[in-house]
This record gives sequence, C-alpha cells and structure tokens, in this order.
Amino acid sequence: MERSPPDIAAQLRSSEDSAAFSGSPLALLGGPEAVSLQPADLFAWPIITHEEEEAVLEVLRRGAMSGIDITLRFEEEFRRWQSCRYALAYNTGTSALEAAMFAAGFGAGHEVICPSVTYWATVLPLFSVCATPVFADVCPDSVCIDPADIEHRITEHSRGIMVTHNMSHPAEMDAIMDIADRHGLIVIEDCSHAQGGLYRGRRLGTFGQVNAASLMSGKSLVAGEAGMLWTDDKHLYDRALAWGHYNRFHPESVDDEELKRLAGLPLGGIKGRVHQLSSAVGRVQLRYYDERCREIRKAMNAFWDMLEGVPGIRAHRPHRDSGSNMAGWYSAHGHYCADELGGLSVSRFAQAVRAEGSICDPGCNLPLHLHPLLRDADPHGIGKPKRLAYCRRSLDQPPGSLPVSEVINSRVFRIPRFVTFNAEAIAQHADAFRKVAENYQALLADDPGNPEQLGSWGLSSRETS
Repeated sequence: MERSPPDIAAQLRSSEDSAAFSGSPLALLGGPEAVSLQPADLFAWPIITHEEEEAVLEVLRRGAMSGIDITLRFEEEFRRWQSCRYALAYNTGTSALEAAMFAAGFGAGHEVICPSVTYWATVLPLFSVCATPVFADVCPDSVCIDPADIEHRITEHSRGIMVTHNMSHPAEMDAIMDIADRHGLIVIEDCSHAQGGLYRGRRLGTFGQVNAASLMSGKSLVAGEAGMLWTDDKHLYDRALAWGHYNRFHPESVDDEELKRLAGLPLGGIKGRVHQLSSAVGRVQLRYYDERCREIRKAMNAFWDMLEGVPGIRAHRPHRDSGSNMAGWYSAHGHYCADELGGLSVSRFAQAVRAEGSICDPGCNLPLHLHPLLRDADPHGIGKPKRLAYCRRSLDQPPGSLPVSEVINSRVFRIPRFVTFNAEAIAQHADAFRKVAENYQALLADDPGNPEQLGSWGLSSRETS
C-alpha cells in the first residue's frame, strides 16, 4: 500500500516540537487546542469546478434532464475505467444494488449471506426481491464480512453473498470467492465506499459476478445522486435493465426469450433512470478521480504514519506491501484499544479530540441484525416478520449471535478525511490524537463511559449515504 515518502514523514514528525507535546493540558480541561490551521480545501468534497458547471448547464439548456444520451456516454466511460463489459446507471446506489440482486436471480426462498455491519442498502433491497438476509460477523481488523463466519451459514437455500468494502477497506476477496465457487453462490460487491480501490493489486468490483456502487454527493466518486451497476455477464446486465429501465428495455435490447416477451414494462415496477444532470457531473468527476484519490491516500497515509506506535489507536487500512489500498478513504476510521488507555471509553476519547479542534466520532454503522426491522417487524401485515416472509426455515440471530459486530462500535472511531495534502495542517490533526492518547489519565476520572448505543443506522460520520 502507499505510505508517505521519507521526506514527508520527516516533515510531519517535526510537529513533535509543537505545543501538543510541551506538557500543556488537554483542551477539554482548559489547555490550548492542538489544531489552529483550517485550510478551506483540506476537507472540501466534492471538488466542483467550472467544467462540471458547464456540463450541467449544457443538459439544462437543451432540456435533456430525462434523456439518456449523456448517461450512455457516462456508462461507456465508466465501463472502460472499471474494465468491465457492461455498465448501467441508476438514480441511486440503492436502486443499483436492488437491480443487482434481481439480476443475480435472488428470489423467494433464497438466502443471501450479508455482513451485519454495513449501510442498510447492502441488505434491505433483498426484501424487494423476496429474498432473506442471513447475517455473518465482520473481521475486527477490516470491519468487512468475515470469510471464516460465512461457510457454516450456507444451507440448501443459500444463493449468494453480499460483500461491502466497508469504510473503504477491501474485504478478503480471495477467501470469499473460494467459498462462493465451492458452493455455487453468486457474489455481489457493494463498492459504495471504495470505488476504484484495489485488493492485492486487482480492482475492486471485478470479483463478483455483478457489482454496484453509490455515486451520491459525499462519496469518493461523485455524480450528485446516482448509482452504477456493472458486470461482465450479458444475461445479468439484461436482467438488471429489465428490472427498472423500461425506456431501454426492448425486445431487441435483450437476448433471453422470456425477457423479450416481457419487454416494455419494468419487472420491478420501478423507474431506475438517473437524471442526466448527475450523469454530466459523473463524467467530469471520473476524469480526475484517480488523480484525486492518489492525493487523498497520500494525505491519509501520512496522517497514520505519524501516529504509528501511539498507544490506544491503530490505523484502519491494509497492511503495507499488500497490494491493497483504501480507494478514496470514504468514511475514514481508526481502531480503538481501550485497554491501552486505562479503559477510557471511545466516547470520552473522541470528545477530547474534538476539543483539540480535530474531527472524531465514536462508532460506525450499528449491526443490522439487532434492528427491529430485521428481527420482528411486520410493516406489511403479512402475519410474520418481514425478514421471514419467504424464508423456508426458522431463522433467528438474537443478541450475542454476532459477537464482533456487536462490540465493534466501541472499538472504532471516525477520523478526519483529508482530500488535499497539507503537511502542516495534517500534522496538527495528528497532534490532537497523539496529545489525547498520551494524556489519557487526565480523562479517566470524569469518564461517563460509552452510551448504550454508539454509532448509527446510517453512517457514524456526518457524511450522508
């Protein structure tokens, strides 16, 4: 993986002479703040220029918002960038994931193994295709689905595996694909947090049979409010087209005879078309995406390189020289080791870091298997929980069934996501984390502990999804 060059690391380490390490009290307790520099472009994302504005105006001026000509160009450019055969744009990442599930053939009576710690759109669209989510635990290091917890959950009803490259960290795709291949399961990669990232030198979204991502504002790859589905399989592409693109679903556009017979109406009863203002923005963003991600990774890796060896905190990123990376570091987080800081709660730690002028929030996405909608809710009045509406066996995953997922929120925290490299400003933010970690004892006496619920059902950060 990329790390900061030696000259940059040395420049960052020079900040150890700053006030943060001169014995001054923590800002939360009356001392000076570690962060004084606030460059306007340090966190400003997405980067919107005159080029995006002109692309949007061109669509507006000719009244082509609901057309498809710009979208077709966007799909072709994305297809070439992703090195896949087919790409299909949607109005949201949720719609793209839903279409991927239908394309994969997930339906009534089918079970799909999913991570419990993920954004809800990785899971809930399974209800729309009448399939049943079965939750697996996550790895404590990657916070992605744990291959070791997948295989024993496979039954005669299993049809697929949903994979999220969670908080930009690549999942263990070699092990996951080995399991899927041996059991004949279809894999869908949700790349919404990690568009363009690498796993052992290979582009994410090239392992699964069909894959999807959100391209909404705030994500690393931005198109405004949009999603993208991609695959190398024409049959899967045709099914995705049939699900929600009625205006492109014609007998001559698909190969399958049954799909030809049904052409003209969306099989999902939905309209998945993306408006072309988003497609126009997405085309421009894609041109600069890889370059901008390299800048982000340079900045983020420099931040964590400076903090190596600081007690209580660890980087959430792939191992050095693994060939994997963190794409655009969307929803950047770190690991928290309370036992190294006298049992200090992650909530109190985050509060102290924020007081120093930096960004830090405890937790990440809450485990979905504990939400009432995934346990006992019957919103449609069918007489049993929605999750079990089409399930062909008894299925319960109560508290205690996924031990890592149920404690991970006390072991991770959100960090700043630097989108430009500014050595001095990054060093000050690193100072804030180091200062709190090295002065943790001053926080123990008034530590109220973590609240009953850490994180959120969306993202723990202030980014939207």
